[in-house]
Amino acid sequence: MLVGVLALQGDIEEHRAALGDLGVESRPVRRADDLAGLDGIVLPGGESTTMSMLLESSGIADRLGKELASGLPAFGTCAGMILLASKILDGRPDQVCLQAIELVVRRNAFGRQVESFESELSVVGLEGGPMHAVFIRAPVVEEAGPDVEVLASVALGRGAGDDSLRPVVCRQGRVIVAAFHPELAGDGRLHKMLLDQVELEGD
Repeated sequence: MLVGVLALQGDIEEHRAALGDLGVESRPVRRADDLAGLDGIVLPGGESTTMSMLLESSGIADRLGKELASGLPAFGTCAGMILLASKILDGRPDQVCLQAIELVVRRNAFGRQVESFESELSVVGLEGGPMHAVFIRAPVVEEAGPDVEVLASVALGRGAGDDSLRPVVCRQGRVIVAAFHPELAGDGRLHKMLLDQVELEGD
């Protein structure tokens, strides 16, 4: 099994380490040719507008979009979740949407860096208890399509007057997204969920 990690900007080595801990070989993806032969791909956290521009300038965007449309399993965290979505709110008008999961995502929904927080999340389908989630300038899901499974949600307001829940872990087919950074908490269970999708694809 070979899993790519988009290596244009963001938490690249942390994701490669998480995959390595699960016994899986990974490849940094810096150009379109690096997508050849992959069984799955991880889109890391980082700065989504910067990553979007680099996807275009590197020539990766079009080919990655085609690979995802053909069923390439994918896991996106934070900025990666934004890039995989079908629509982005509060982003640049020309920002890349890879259309891999039917979500409307709002950038920086919880506020700026100083309003980052950590939480214990119960995630549907994960054994071993709650997941420690690190939210840094995190996005949230404003709308999810009918085929999207919501696996975890948090209150948007964090005590600031809006206690409505927003999805922060979702899955549609072979695509999984999380608004936080499991790679920073040393928890590889969502990475394992991606690998399970890869194995299903191979059956």
